Amino acid sequence: MKRNIDNAEHYNWGSECDGWILSPRPEMMVIQERMPPATAEKRHYHNVARQFFYVLSGELTMELDGTYHSIPSMSGIEIPPLGRHQARNDSDADVHFLVISSPTTRGDRVDLE
Repeated sequence: MKRNIDNAEHYNWGSECDGWILSPRPEMMVIQERMPPATAEKRHYHNVARQFFYVLSGELTMELDGTYHSIPSMSGIEIPPLGRHQARNDSDADVHFLVISSPTTRGDRVDLE
């Protein structure tokens, strides 16, 4: 089935962020997310899942194990299992990105702080 943000399951996270589940498979989940300026997710890690964040537009800041990475559009970063990370939007524009997780992160997230 063809999926996009118009027909995918939508959810809100944080105070103002959006997510659309494009592929809900247990072996690989694909989500498109939108983060407005000055938003961040909770710092966390996954015991099993490996993730790849791919920026579609805007610029994402990813803190990974204490190091900050600036990820511009049409670029990505891989997060290994147990990698402590936090996605942030430190810019003044929305950032849109894909999160590909293998296997799914459902039930595999440990929040920090």
